[in-house]
Order: sequence, then structure tokens, then C-alpha cells
Amino acid sequence: MATDETRIREGVRRAYSAAADCPGGEHAFPVGRAFAEECGYPPEELDSLPPMAVDAFAGVSAVSVFAELEPGMDVVDLGCGAGLDSLIAARKVAPGGSVVGVDFSESMLVRARQAAERAAVSGVEFVSAAAESLPLAANRFDVALVNGIFNLNPDRSAVFAELARILRPGGAVYAAELILREPLPPGFTASSANWFS
Repeated sequence: MATDETRIREGVRRAYSAAADCPGGEHAFPVGRAFAEECGYPPEELDSLPPMAVDAFAGVSAVSVFAELEPGMDVVDLGCGAGLDSLIAARKVAPGGSVVGVDFSESMLVRARQAAERAAVSGVEFVSAAAESLPLAANRFDVALVNGIFNLNPDRSAVFAELARILRPGGAVYAAELILREPLPPGFTASSANWFS
């Protein structure tokens, strides 16, 4: 029998895969270019990237825009989705740097890989993995970008532990997340039915 944790993970995977498969459809969260602009991505930056990455954007902030990235840095983009932050970061860390985008939605990864190929961006690769169990070496990265995945993962402590493991000493995490401004209404609690809470 599936646990609530398993049901939440699979619900999140299905929801984000649906956003990748049909970005213009109806979703429980905002998706696409207009939302990316609301989050702070400059229109000219979005214009310079393939629609494959922009149209399925489903983050919460422009982390790759405000992150302090320099040529030669190694970056991990945890929960990379369709690759928008990964592509922006790859341009900022070139030459000599690298970006590894990680996501657990194969549909999002297909978009990310196609976008990287169309943008002719080098030094970026995409890996299928869960954020709480990363197939990445310890002390490998200078910077981690995390754009709105903590509230979607029931095992947050494992995600934080993995970030600490893969970052080099002195590494930085640039993260953005949705937060509550006031308590949830009575009866509205976290469960497999409403994993955004």
C-alpha cells in the first residue's frame, strides 16, 4: 500500500510532467513565459532562449538571474524543470564552468535537453533523479540553484542533507520558495490531496 509520501511524490511528478507535456493547459500552478516575466526574468533573456525551456517554466523566482555566478563555476540546478535556470546559468559560468540540471520528471528533462541543444549551450547536462537521493559526487559544486521544490518534497531534511553533501566548502545555495503569509484555513492541511500546503 502506498504511503502518503509516495502519493505526494507521484502527484507532484504527474502535475509537473503534465505542465511539460501541455504547458498551455490548465494546471494547479502558473506555467509559462508570462509567469516567468512576473517572477523577474528579463524579457530579452527569455527571447534569447528556446521556447521549449520558457513555455514550461514552473518555478517561483528568477534564481539564475540573481545568483552570483562567474565563469568557471560548477552549478547544480535542483528541480531544473524545462531547463530555463540551467541554460541561463550555463551562459554565466562559461567558459570553463558546468551546470547539471536535476529533475525527476522525464517529460521536463526531454524539454530541457532539447532546449539546450537548440540553444547550442555547452557545459550543461541533465540528470534524472530525486532531490533527496542525488547521483552526484560530494563536494562537486560551487553553487546550487533551487527554484521552488522544497514545499513539494515530503523529505526536506534529506534534500538539505544532499545539498550540503554535494556543495564544496564555502559553496552557496540560491533558493526561492512559496511561503504562507497567514495560517491555512481550518481543515486545510497537508495531505496527498493538497500537496501544495
